Amino acid sequence: MPVLDERIVAARLSSLPLWKLEGKELVRHCEFANFVEAMQFVNGVAEMAEGAGHHPDIDIRYNKVRLALVSHDAGGLTERDFDLAAGIDSLG
Repeated sequence: MPVLDERIVAARLSSLPLWKLEGKELVRHCEFANFVEAMQFVNGVAEMAEGAGHHPDIDIRYNKVRLALVSHDAGGLTERDFDLAAGIDSLG
């Protein structure tokens, strides 16, 4: 899958307001009421990622979750990063 150029990344990012570009990664920060809610969300992300065969980097700090997407094998952001980000947004 080809790496997206900057114009396409900017256009795709505009449709995902919860996500930001940090370096070469697509990143979302989430905060939940407690650890259990954070883990429920992460478990939903894990199921979706496994089904897509594309896995985000996940950092969990009690009730705060950081997700980072990049297609390492392609060397940058691809359509599958944005597709997974949109799917994650559907989880809440």
